[in-house]
Amino acid sequence: HVWGETEYIDPSTVTVHVRRLREKIEADSSNPRYIHTVWGVGYKFEP
Repeated sequence: HVWGETEYIDPSTVTVHVRRLREKIEADSSNPRYIHTVWGVGYKFEP
């Protein structure tokens, strides 16, 4: 776990951070080229 096992982190925290990353690196964050959502698994970075 990124934040350690002893702390409770709201799952939406990761979603918010990924959204902010997309806004910074994607030309169109609503149609991402680099950070893809893999439903039921997480996220995948494709350079």
